[in-house]
Amino acid sequence: MTAQLLLGPLLRHVGETTATVWVETDSSCEVDVLGSTARTFEVYGHHYALVVVHGLRPGASTPYEVRLDGELVWPEPGSALPACRIRTLGAGTFRLVFGSCRRPGHERGIGSDALIAYARRMAEFDESEWPEALLLLGDQVYADEPTAEAKEWLATRRDLRRPPGAEVTDFDEYAHLYYESWTEPLLRWLLSTVPTSMIFDDHDVRDDWNTSRAWREQMSKKPWWPERIRDALVSYWVYQHLGNLGPDELADDEVFKAVTGHDGDAAPLLREFAQRADADSTSVRWSYRRDFGRIRLLMIDTRAGRMLEPGDRSMVDDDEFTWIEDNAEGEIDHLLLGSSLPWLLPHSISDGESINERACDEPGLRGRWAEMLRQVLDMEHWAAFRRSFDRLARLIRRVASRRDAPASVTVLSGDVHHHYAAEATFGEPVRSRVHQLTCSPVHNEAPAYIAWGFRIAWWRPLAAVMRRWARRVGVAPADVDWQRVWGPHLPNAVATVEIDGRESRAIYERAEGDELVTAARLPLTTPPDR
Repeated sequence: MTAQLLLGPLLRHVGETTATVWVETDSSCEVDVLGSTARTFEVYGHHYALVVVHGLRPGASTPYEVRLDGELVWPEPGSALPACRIRTLGAGTFRLVFGSCRRPGHERGIGSDALIAYARRMAEFDESEWPEALLLLGDQVYADEPTAEAKEWLATRRDLRRPPGAEVTDFDEYAHLYYESWTEPLLRWLLSTVPTSMIFDDHDVRDDWNTSRAWREQMSKKPWWPERIRDALVSYWVYQHLGNLGPDELADDEVFKAVTGHDGDAAPLLREFAQRADADSTSVRWSYRRDFGRIRLLMIDTRAGRMLEPGDRSMVDDDEFTWIEDNAEGEIDHLLLGSSLPWLLPHSISDGESINERACDEPGLRGRWAEMLRQVLDMEHWAAFRRSFDRLARLIRRVASRRDAPASVTVLSGDVHHHYAAEATFGEPVRSRVHQLTCSPVHNEAPAYIAWGFRIAWWRPLAAVMRRWARRVGVAPADVDWQRVWGPHLPNAVATVEIDGRESRAIYERAEGDELVTAARLPLTTPPDR
């Protein structure tokens, strides 16, 4: 029987002459894309392939098909959507679309899907107006909050009255979430046509994942957790991480070589890898780098790589931070720093998280109360890892101060279920303009109290009070200051960074029904005539 295409194709990494295309099939087969082939590998009885396509022309647009054992399976017969294609980078405007927090389907109270609306509009546009890249900044699936349809499916497998209830527990259930999330026809076409990079956030595993050492200790006592975290990381490696790597990185990746060269089901290999990654976050680097000509995207893992020792917390270990610092250097026009969690929050919240971090280190009841607040109030952003917040600020200031500094340094984030932009300044002039752009959610609930809470959080008198409190408890002044330039706003939205040479701008678009409406256009660079 001919193998069937279950999921994909997802166009992932695109270079000047190469590309990678990811698929999931229902059985073992050979996958062919433009004459380049790959044999599927097996994980827990599921079958996948990542085809490295060679021989593409720079600056070209090439339609492609997918064949399984020689049989054409994509595009689907009768599709009215434009042909999916691989577009290698050329001259002209570069557009990167980004956002986070997307639930599939049509649930009550969560509004229109901004990414589906974007795909619908894109299908009507000329190819010259399509984006060159898509960045999904976390919560691609909700393992702890499945949809109603997913809960019904879970109930056919096990008794949801037993822990962990209607949360996923193993690889098969994660695979179902990805299938549910990525099979909507317009989204499937979008992912087959726009090179997509991804990173996880907490809901891809569980809410508040790696908030603190206390959180990890609490979770480790739950009998279902070891399998849950292990298969969460296995599924992330299969569905998200592999496509973040370019052909040269894949060729050097020992895990990828072991899995694709394994005869039979590779689940035992990946289980061992995932257990090691969870026990020792220094054993794997989920952060990665993508270059688009003179534009660099440096994606920072702000979840799995955390150092959680009280008194010595860090978003990533020192070796990985050094890797980030080294890769921020280079002859580039624009540096994009991806972080699922915002770097710059309202000043009052930022100081509050730093105050809480210090309180968590205190012994006795005060420390326990502070830890409870850390988890209940999600006080786990960069400022709650103050050493990392300051180190990132120093890195950005150093890059922005170079004689050959990029025109812009922009931090792209999600997570917080509202949209805003802020501009950073330092104690001395720098050559680059520096911004925090936050876009969340793409499709999820954003209660009104979030917007009101964050509007109050940006209030200067409150910021002054929190600043004084922070100094009283020993939190040092930050090496960076910042001002809100737009937001906060709630509706589901996507954002685009649009770059022409040394000029850059941000465009926020909110979803209204099946349409997108421009909410803001913000310059990210100083005009040449200034």
